[in-house]
Amino acid sequence: MQIGIDLGATKIEYVLLNDKGDEIIRDREKTPLDYSETIDSISNIVNKLDTKYNNKFEVGICHPGSISNETGLLNNATNSPWMNEKLFQKDIAKKLNRNVFCENDANCFTLSESIDGSAKHYNIVFGVILGSGCGGGLVVNKKIVKGANNLAGEWGHNHLPRVDINSLKRKTNMRDSQIESFISGLSLSKIFKEKHHKDLKAYEIFELYRKKDIEAEKIIDEYKENLSISLCSLINIIDPDAIVFGGGVSNEISFLDEVKKKIEKFLKVGKLNTALIKPMYGDASGVRGAARLGRKINY
Repeated sequence: MQIGIDLGATKIEYVLLNDKGDEIIRDREKTPLDYSETIDSISNIVNKLDTKYNNKFEVGICHPGSISNETGLLNNATNSPWMNEKLFQKDIAKKLNRNVFCENDANCFTLSESIDGSAKHYNIVFGVILGSGCGGGLVVNKKIVKGANNLAGEWGHNHLPRVDINSLKRKTNMRDSQIESFISGLSLSKIFKEKHHKDLKAYEIFELYRKKDIEAEKIIDEYKENLSISLCSLINIIDPDAIVFGGGVSNEISFLDEVKKKIEKFLKVGKLNTALIKPMYGDASGVRGAARLGRKINY
């Protein structure tokens, strides 16, 4: 058995999985907005489980951002800034007096769905995370692919192919041309407000879309186009067997079949063999993937 911990900006979720992948216990606590307190909270969770089950468990943690191979520092934890520039893996391992496996949360999501989730029958799996931001993870043959710079899966920071980057240079931030600026939850709200002067959350826009609201329909139609074009670039480079969608915005999407048809039209491939699927474990995939980090691949 192994403990999995999902360290988020607002909650720390934890799970204890047995060797069959069954959940012995799963619960969550509020995330302290302080680095030292976060270390203490994770330590308390692990010690509590150790004591309850009279064992010293291996621990896997999924977290935002990535840990540098050169410095050991955690970086790019955008929504958890108190975690940035910290030796997180070293500090938590010292606190717990054991080896701790740490990995990016999108990678853990993809790993979970690849091992025993909705993508378990596929070899090359890309996990798309559509939430307040836009991230991803790549798993090949049940193993996480991190890349030389720990950037594998960071498709949301590529530039949307249909945007004229040169024109953006003269008048705005270059990040405004990135995929994340068109298909994340925050960007969807921003675009809707710019066009219709209404301050709505992404899920509220999707609710209006389902009610056939004209303004929302136009925005979501544009969203479908941008998502499809973004996935075309991904498929052209990686050509995965399956793309599994996670995150709060993904939960609102009910038109993956329509997106697939658009991709077929843009790529001119006839039939797209890549499966576009929803996750089996939803928001729990990250913490389940974390619990798999230290295990030998035998699936």
